[in-house]
Amino acid sequence: MRSSFTKQRARDLRSTPTGAKRRLWFFLRRNNFGCHFKRQYPIGPYFADFACVKFKLVIEIDGGQHAHQVEYDSARDEFIRDQGFDVLRFWSNEALQRMDAVLAVIWSAIEAKKSPPP
Repeated sequence: MRSSFTKQRARDLRSTPTGAKRRLWFFLRRNNFGCHFKRQYPIGPYFADFACVKFKLVIEIDGGQHAHQVEYDSARDEFIRDQGFDVLRFWSNEALQRMDAVLAVIWSAIEAKKSPPP
């Protein structure tokens, strides 16, 4: 069961998305990837920007501040992977300027999870 603090924090994060996150959410909601994405999904002490629980896939959209917090992001990704999720990271400018490429990578990741290699 999620604490009321966790629920409120996720709600707050969802109410103030960056332009890149808002744009990707528009496409994730519209496209049928065969899974449902959740925004600001809590995983342990972290909040995933977008998560597909069915296929254990997390998508992160990183702004410029992430260039200065590489160790934190690495530890965060390791924790999330330890929970069974794969993590895809994109820079904000990719989501704003190259959305087709971002969506293609997401699609490929989901397809790979639907039919793992023999």
